[in-house]
Amino acid sequence: MRICVRDGGDILGTQWRDKAESPTRRVTPLFCAKVILASEFKLYKFVKNKFLKTYFQRYRPFLVFLLKFFSVYAGLTFVYQSYLNRFDHTLAFEVDGFTKSVAGQVQRMLAFFNYNCQLQLHESQASIKLILNGVYVSRVVEGCNALSVIILFAAFVVAFSGKWVKTIAFLVIGSVLIHLMNVARIAILSVALLHYPKQESWLHGVVFPLIIYGFVFGLWVIWVNQFSNYARKD
Repeated sequence: MRICVRDGGDILGTQWRDKAESPTRRVTPLFCAKVILASEFKLYKFVKNKFLKTYFQRYRPFLVFLLKFFSVYAGLTFVYQSYLNRFDHTLAFEVDGFTKSVAGQVQRMLAFFNYNCQLQLHESQASIKLILNGVYVSRVVEGCNALSVIILFAAFVVAFSGKWVKTIAFLVIGSVLIHLMNVARIAILSVALLHYPKQESWLHGVVFPLIIYGFVFGLWVIWVNQFSNYARKD
């Protein structure tokens, strides 16, 4: 019997050649990059139109508040820190001029109430000793001048800004009131420490910080409810 292998071989060979010669798309790095860029662009459009736009409109007042608050706070803190950097607090124990001014005002306030108050520069740190009726009761350091509190107050007021005239006027008046409250706070604290020295941690760490921060919070409430753009219009 004769077996024809040639025909079968031709058929298989033809099928193999047809498969090998069929057109195929080569996957190149450029093609992959185009696919990735197209996918990222579609994702960007989706996020922009469906997510960012919707949520920004919904939370726009809050986001604007945060932007204003942190911008003003960072700017004023930078200016204040630049001022403090002019003094050598570490080696020469220099006290900045504003802190000296606060200590002097405390001295005059106590003298007005017939207390014998003396001020002395500290020998081993950047502070001013406050000696009341011959007793060393407290020291005035940079953190006692309330400028950092005033910066915090100003940042909040600008973040909840109203008309510029009202905003500037409230900033000036509020800052002066905070300063006067702080001077009175240090004076009263010194008298309290003279009579109740064992209560120093409680008076200095709890009571008097509550007074100054509570006063600032009250000013914020007045600003928001009475003068800012969010105040109710009767």
